[in-house]
Amino acid sequence: MSAFDWDDLRFFLAVARAGRLTVAARQLEADHTTVSRRVSALEAALKAKLFERSPQGYTLTEQGERLLRHAESMETQALAVASELGGADLALSGTVRIGAPDGIGTYFLAPELGALAERHPGLTLQLVALPRTFSLSKREADIAVTLEQPTEGRLVSRKLTDYRLRLYASQDYLDRHGPVTELADLAGKTLVTYVADLLYSPVLDYFSGLEKYTARRFECASVVAQAEAVRAGVGIGILHDYAVRQFPELRVVLPDVSYLRTYWLVTHADARSLRRVEEVYSFILSRVRANRGLFV
Repeated sequence: MSAFDWDDLRFFLAVARAGRLTVAARQLEADHTTVSRRVSALEAALKAKLFERSPQGYTLTEQGERLLRHAESMETQALAVASELGGADLALSGTVRIGAPDGIGTYFLAPELGALAERHPGLTLQLVALPRTFSLSKREADIAVTLEQPTEGRLVSRKLTDYRLRLYASQDYLDRHGPVTELADLAGKTLVTYVADLLYSPVLDYFSGLEKYTARRFECASVVAQAEAVRAGVGIGILHDYAVRQFPELRVVLPDVSYLRTYWLVTHADARSLRRVEEVYSFILSRVRANRGLFV
């Protein structure tokens, strides 16, 4: 094997994580021909095919997967060395990306994380609050709030909190369509629900037991859109208790019907050695614990 340019590993990592040259080039602030050339140079030096190329993008080969594990380990060690030698200021500068479901991301983390950002002006926090999962191994996020505890990969997880959801409607909707005191009263009512084929976790399937009472549905792909639709009087939705506390116009419908779920806080084992990641991880844990009453 001939010697290779260590810097080519940066380009390899970007393409491996993005899956497309154009996306990797944008992240690296380089043009896509440079990225392609650097990846090809690395393959030539290693005498190994690292990617399968297709119109859909770049997919890692078996050899590419093996290199990815080593390259990520090297990346983590390099960041840890910079953090340790640079001292506290460097350790708490840079960027930490937090991936979270849109419910807790929008209604809890967004307002809470501001205090941490103010405390560490050199720290850039990226909150990605979307209805989707995040791959920590591909570095889509440094920290993730998940709906299920991960069982594979070199991931570190802790239970963040249980949380409760219940049926809610606006007072305006109930005035127009009548009260709901038992399940049979859902007949003819509109359920504000998710888009079934876009569910990214089975634990989000709340409505399957209610469909027999009414066929009327208004479907939204995000928690935020569901909450706004319920607030606007579109129908009855299953919403997070901690989110609804800020919407006094909403009323609990059928209070005995509730759903208990769990959030997990997850990071990659390698990332825990970075002080900025550990600081954000610990901050989220402490703020959720301090506000546990909001969730259950």
